[in-house]
Amino acid sequence: MKYILIAMLVAMTLPFGLATSARAGSGDVVVENAWSRASIGTGRPGAAYMEIRNAGDEAVTLTGLRTGLAVRPEIHLTSTDDRGVSSMSQVGEIVIAPDEIVVLEPGGLHAMLMQLQRPMEEGETFPLTFMFSDGGEVTVEVSVLGVAARGPNG
Repeated sequence: MKYILIAMLVAMTLPFGLATSARAGSGDVVVENAWSRASIGTGRPGAAYMEIRNAGDEAVTLTGLRTGLAVRPEIHLTSTDDRGVSSMSQVGEIVIAPDEIVVLEPGGLHAMLMQLQRPMEEGETFPLTFMFSDGGEVTVEVSVLGVAARGPNG
């Protein structure tokens, strides 16, 4: 219990939007501004949003996600057809060119967290790992904001 409280205090004192980076192939990948909305129970999927930047000089390929929070974390794309009907579909691999930023945001690409293992509660964080084609991984702590949050800045 003591260690859980210490970990919670440390997490609460970290600055919001803390960037996490690691080597992924021959390029550096930086994940910034990671956030999500609190969930209402576990019956519906959660989602997470962030910016993924390839600061290297070679393309990297994002192949999957991993988190203990959800059984099936996936990258999805929301699209709207010419009749105004929106739908979501799973996206396969995402190639990130050198100096490119892939934005995961509401209404576009996003990390879909299917089959939540517990509710996502405002004020907490959870780890989300990005897996790349060469076996490299980048893990970021995702901040859980309020149910109606529109992003880390409001």
